[in-house]
Amino acid sequence: MRHADKNRLTKGGEKPGYADLLDRMLTGEKLALAKLVTAVENDAPYVPEIMEKIYPKTGRCISFGVTGPPGAGKSTLVDKLIARIRAEGRNVGVIAVDPSSPFSGGAVLGDRIRMQRHALDEGVFIRSLGTRGTGGGLSRATGEVLRLFDAFGMDVVIIETVGVGQTELDIVDIADTTLVVLVPESGDTVQTMKAGLMEIADIFIVNKADREGAEKMVSDLKGMVELNDSGQSGWKVPVFLSQANQDRGVDEIYDALKAHEAHLSVHSNEGERKAKIRRRHFMEILGHQFVKKVEMLAKDDERFRGYLQEVQQEDANPYRLVKSFFQDEALSRKIFHSAETRSSGGHET
Repeated sequence: MRHADKNRLTKGGEKPGYADLLDRMLTGEKLALAKLVTAVENDAPYVPEIMEKIYPKTGRCISFGVTGPPGAGKSTLVDKLIARIRAEGRNVGVIAVDPSSPFSGGAVLGDRIRMQRHALDEGVFIRSLGTRGTGGGLSRATGEVLRLFDAFGMDVVIIETVGVGQTELDIVDIADTTLVVLVPESGDTVQTMKAGLMEIADIFIVNKADREGAEKMVSDLKGMVELNDSGQSGWKVPVFLSQANQDRGVDEIYDALKAHEAHLSVHSNEGERKAKIRRRHFMEILGHQFVKKVEMLAKDDERFRGYLQEVQQEDANPYRLVKSFFQDEALSRKIFHSAETRSSGGHET
């Protein structure tokens, strides 16, 4: 990032309140990174400006997604993978997406405790995010936090998701490589999620190999992989048996991760995949910013509040009101007004 961009002045002649945090984050300060992650998670007004500034510094890290049902041992496996990545001298960021507390909105599973042996390692940064009701198993902020980690200088970012289900497959749109972690008791999950799992899994892992039925599940998964192998990607999805808490099978899994990383670097369709991700990202940003502007109208505009009052009536037709809303030129001008409205005040912590 060019010096002039980092220190651009506001109209009042002062640097934006977030500029110091951004400067400190880009020079490697973890506290500044943590505060910016919090700002992203809280959707602070200046977040779009931050993301715009750091975006040219992104696209350099490799990202691994780890998903699977609760209790499959995902966090234990991530802990073991961190050790191997660090042994190679690479920095690691971990985004652990947890179920949110219904009262505070915060993450409740405490990944820092589960991976506490890495807490004092300067090359590791672990952050839990609450889903806050977001579908797809991922926090709304996950993609932006990944980009912050990338700009910070993380070589590898691991994203551990809440679980796996029909609506929890969007990890594939964020991570470069997706690991699906199952246990022998996951048979029903495999049957109900057969199509979805085949679409997202780059690597299958049957963890807790000491339990009854583990070998059969590996055999079943290999059969599924064979039946669903179209050959288009050039990558044959491997299936591993592991016992992460005993560090068994983790070396083979990590070798497969590196093999898939190498595969992506030469895969002819990788550019197309990333182009689709950028398009999806653009649409998400556009939708989120539009909703925020409409929410501001709900607070500040008497004309818009009239729509909200009308739609609450028993005979209201919301489709007609939406049509009328988009035909309302006065409101449209307010929504799409180009003047800067971002806050230049203090930052959130």
